Amino acid sequence: MVDTKAPPTYMHLHLKLKKLQLEEERLATIERDNRILLEKMSYIMRTRGRVDNRNNYEYRSLNREKRQRELLRVTEENQSILRRITNRGAEYSADQLQRDWKANQKFMDSISRFPQDWWVNDKDTDKYKKNSRRSCAVSQRKQRQKDNASVKSDSPQEEDEDTVKTNSDNDKDKTKNTKSKKDSNNRKEAKKETKDSKKGGKTEEETEKKDEEPEDEDKQTVKA
Repeated sequence: MVDTKAPPTYMHLHLKLKKLQLEEERLATIERDNRILLEKMSYIMRTRGRVDNRNNYEYRSLNREKRQRELLRVTEENQSILRRITNRGAEYSADQLQRDWKANQKFMDSISRFPQDWWVNDKDTDKYKKNSRRSCAVSQRKQRQKDNASVKSDSPQEEDEDTVKTNSDNDKDKTKNTKSKKDSNNRKEAKKETKDSKKGGKTEEETEKKDEEPEDEDKQTVKA
């Protein structure tokens, strides 16, 4: 036989009574809390209220004494380190360094062309330019005076030696010029003789005159 009936239905599966009960309880607690809050708000609105914002609670810790002791130890160590640092003398002398710096500044001022901070004020720069020009003119005058004094202080023997040297140099130059002119004249005569020998139209008198002409020119150069 075949059972063709519908399966049985169980009410506890369709109606979950426990779930409905829990939902009602939750709603009841919410309503209760809301009613209490509403009563408090209405009381505060009707009266001044009893709001107490004072907090007289004292902080109490079991580890308080230990932390205080640790803090005291750390502060004592820091103070001892600070005491050692302050009592420690410096390796370098600040006064000596300041004196060296001032000395270096003096040397730099004596060597440099422009003073310190010359670009700060244009008026100061103009004054410095005028003073520098005056100082340069004064220094040039002093240098000229020194040169003149040194020239005057030289002995007359040195002056004579200088003049003798200049005269000897001039004589050498003159002799060199005369020799070069003679050589050029001799070359010209040799060329002319070769040309005349080829042509055959010149006499011995003309050659003698030609020989005498360079001698006269040599005499004129020597006189000059």
